[in-house]
Amino acid sequence: MQTPVRRLDRVVIRFAGDSGDGMQLTGDRFTSETAQLGNDIATLPNFPAEIRAPAGTLPGVSSFQLHFSAVDALTPGDAPDVLVAMNPAALRANLADLRRGAAIIVDTDEFTGRQLTKVGYRANPLEDGSLDGYEVHPVALTTLTLGALAETGVSKRDAARARNMFALGLLSWIYARPFASTLRFLERKFATRPELAAANVTAFRAGWNYGETTEDFTVRYEVAPAPMPPGRYRNITGNAALALGLVAAGVRSELPVFLGAYPITPASDILHELSKHKRFGVTTMQAEDEIAAVGAALGASYGGALGVTTTSGPGVALKGETISLAVALELPLVVIDVQRAGPSTGMPTKTEQADLDMALFGRHGEAPLAVIAPATPADCFAAAIEAARIALTYRTPVILLSDNYVANGSEPWLLPDVSRLPDLRVSFAREPNGPDGRFLPYLRDPQTLARPWAVPGTPGLAHRIGGLEKADGTGDISYDPANHDLMVRTRAARIASIPVPDVEVEDPDPDTRVLVLGWGSTYGPVTAACRALRRRGHAVAQAHLRHLNPLPANLGDVLARYDRVVVPEMNLGQLARVLRARYLVDVVSHTKVEGSPFTTGELENAFERVIGDA
Repeated sequence: MQTPVRRLDRVVIRFAGDSGDGMQLTGDRFTSETAQLGNDIATLPNFPAEIRAPAGTLPGVSSFQLHFSAVDALTPGDAPDVLVAMNPAALRANLADLRRGAAIIVDTDEFTGRQLTKVGYRANPLEDGSLDGYEVHPVALTTLTLGALAETGVSKRDAARARNMFALGLLSWIYARPFASTLRFLERKFATRPELAAANVTAFRAGWNYGETTEDFTVRYEVAPAPMPPGRYRNITGNAALALGLVAAGVRSELPVFLGAYPITPASDILHELSKHKRFGVTTMQAEDEIAAVGAALGASYGGALGVTTTSGPGVALKGETISLAVALELPLVVIDVQRAGPSTGMPTKTEQADLDMALFGRHGEAPLAVIAPATPADCFAAAIEAARIALTYRTPVILLSDNYVANGSEPWLLPDVSRLPDLRVSFAREPNGPDGRFLPYLRDPQTLARPWAVPGTPGLAHRIGGLEKADGTGDISYDPANHDLMVRTRAARIASIPVPDVEVEDPDPDTRVLVLGWGSTYGPVTAACRALRRRGHAVAQAHLRHLNPLPANLGDVLARYDRVVVPEMNLGQLARVLRARYLVDVVSHTKVEGSPFTTGELENAFERVIGDA
């Protein structure tokens, strides 16, 4: 008998287990399968900071959440519809997040007395009725996997480790996912261990066949493709999009790209990805520390390259003096800060937006620079190109504020027409520019206020370089008070005069009194919450900032149009304080610092309260 198929608009699945159970790989493969069907996708990987956290414990739980949909998937989803729990710790850590009636697939082999006691269960939740409000599917994943691989010749330990592929095969059957690409992936991944490749493929097929033959799963589900603009798509993470954006910036500027980086969570994947693209003129250097990394990047810019450094909050703190030097030298430098929960080491694998103050003000003296923030994983590509454009055109450091949520999350990305990307080519100084045949390194472009960029070794263009204050025009060391005042104000004016696009407002109701203003990775949940409120008849406007310094020229007028302005942030109100100080607007600050992104539901409730008070 053929299993009936039910059509759904959207599904949220969470895979959870120990950090060594392969949950990130399992989620990534299910995501790749889903992308091939044309669904819109949003993902949320969540894993402990330890390389291998204690097995079977709550702190050691790793999870991967995927929202796939026939319409816009703006967030990874508030509450999973399906939880795959590989052990009691995974069940206990994630149960509170599920909606009532959600499906739970558990590996019953792991629900032993020792494992239950380790996470505080006094009785087996599969037997005591505590899960009666859910659709529980007990599956002996380990036993079934060991049985399927009994004749393959792999060790019992290696066979047990393939149970994540059994689970992936089962879920792929339930949701009618294609799997040819996963089988090819496994063959490539274990190319040097063909017996392991065969074992994982066998486990996957066993999971698929189990779904077909068991009577426990009586319905399969289908989610139709989402309507999207025509073109070629690929699933991409924020970190990968940043790396490709930097490659594109190098190609469009016709400059070599130099990345100086020290490995740090959650930014290291940018280094890993960029190191694959040497054929595009990309050089990557893993430095001995954060200070050496940014120093090398700034040196590369001095030598005529696009210098880039990547890091997270602790690294930005260490790089501060060199970033100040880049401000004084007036050289291009792209600093990518993939924010994480702080202060200090904080929670390295959890997200936060708490580095905005440091990006805007975290240097000694008056040291302004440009700051931008991507909204989504796919938007990271365009944000990287924009950061490079500003850095190259205005000879300034630019801090790009990503965060862990955007960096490790993924979504479909429409591959751009490369010929339509902005032209980033620069003009280096080639000859002396002074009236007496001298080279004046601080004689500025009247439009951009940028100084000439002279590659070392260019005949006739020798000039002094360093952190001491320079005389306007000549670049000689100067302690003159009036000159210092001029240079400080000129550097500030150069940043303030950078033209950025006006902020656009989504406001379908002319009587709207409340504006929600977001920045960075809050875009998805803010947009979803505003749309939900409008469907319920509430009037609410929405705007989102990419450029945080300088701010859009029309922002003051936009803020003045509304009675109340709400700013949701994953910090304690850092942008809200900037807006209050600059525009004298009584901003309503809605904040969260739990190491996790906003959910649609919590923002919907918060905005509704403000609408009711307006």
